[in-house]
Amino acid sequence: MRLCREFYFDAAHYIPHYKGKCEKLHGHTYKLEVVIESNVKKDGMVVDFVKMKEIVDTTILEKLDHQALNELFENPTAEHILEWISTQLEGKLPLSSLRLWEGQGKWVEILL
Repeated sequence: MRLCREFYFDAAHYIPHYKGKCEKLHGHTYKLEVVIESNVKKDGMVVDFVKMKEIVDTTILEKLDHQALNELFENPTAEHILEWISTQLEGKLPLSSLRLWEGQGKWVEILL
């Protein structure tokens, strides 16, 4: 069974070596969709939503929310940010996929 939880964070960045408006400092409200897949356990859950939130909050959101992403990433594209998120969550949750929305209508996804 698969389940998903959405998380939100705000951050600023610019894209180095990019020609266009994204080369200037700007911000986004990001939405992170974490999809996990596993069997339903004896307690009737795949994963407790509260436990999932605790893991994502401490592993990801506390590090990215209201940050200047260029201080954390050399080239903070949505693709690089999501690759980092995937690495950070690896082994902590039975991940199926991750999707990172950079504002409305734009997202990147990793299928695991």
